[in-house]
Amino acid sequence: MDAVAAQSREIIRKGSKSFAAAARLFDAETRADVYKLYAWCRYCDDLIDGQEMGFGREEISAAEARSRLAYLRAQTERALAGEDVAEVAFAGLRDVAGRHKIPGRYPMDLIHGFAMDVEGHAYVELEDTLLYCYHVAGVVGVMMAYVMGAREPAVLGRAADLGIAFQLTNISRDVLDDATNGRVYLPGRWLEEADISADQVAMPAHREAVFAVVSRLLELADLYYESAAQGVPALGFRAGWAVSTAAGVYGDIGRLVAERGTSAWDTRAIVPGGRKLWWGVRGGAQALMAVSFGRWRGDQPRSPDLWIKPDLC
Repeated sequence: MDAVAAQSREIIRKGSKSFAAAARLFDAETRADVYKLYAWCRYCDDLIDGQEMGFGREEISAAEARSRLAYLRAQTERALAGEDVAEVAFAGLRDVAGRHKIPGRYPMDLIHGFAMDVEGHAYVELEDTLLYCYHVAGVVGVMMAYVMGAREPAVLGRAADLGIAFQLTNISRDVLDDATNGRVYLPGRWLEEADISADQVAMPAHREAVFAVVSRLLELADLYYESAAQGVPALGFRAGWAVSTAAGVYGDIGRLVAERGTSAWDTRAIVPGGRKLWWGVRGGAQALMAVSFGRWRGDQPRSPDLWIKPDLC
């Protein structure tokens, strides 16, 4: 493992224990590139949010946020052009994008997702929320699929579905923390139906109504998880094992939120180590079944209830 991959591995270990556990299931070469791609995503996210490994929050002015966004955009463009870059995160992106011929539009799609935060994008309709989910997570799934060797548009679409499912889960888990920090990703129409305004989401008096809206979001996430699972036969056993395990662990986060009800946000929903191990075993069985007895069919229809960015592929 080269120095950039080794440093990237430390970033993923600190930034996402759930994803780090699943990433170990890839073959060595794929795993190193997954580490690098994750490290770039984590670096960009932390810089925009004023966080470290997804935790804490530094107060950033609007002008500073715009400056940081411009920096990320410029450094990402340099990395995609194969130029020298200072930070490990951008060096990793340069290596991975070059080796796997990841189209530059996808890394820039992620940067656009951060721009949505910086610009205070309003999430009025469900489609607005899903567009954000695509930009900050669905496109990460697409880039990860490239690292795994996938190129077929339908497979990339399933990969985007998994990223969207992950982000819907994240929104559900972090809804109160996000609202406290001035960010509400729940669809405004849904909040109106629940008789809540966006600036009331973090109020204890509205906990039951917020949970009802979050429950709808988690039900939608389940549909995206199911759609993503249909693409596992196209990945091969090792990649399918890692993906199935990650999906199981993240799905458990959503189930914990749902089971806790209005107490869902009293403490952060975390999947215990034993449960992750169980998902590792089950994910392996699911991948083996998918590869041995399943068959990837690119013409499998997705549920009409699911959205995907129209110009994804």
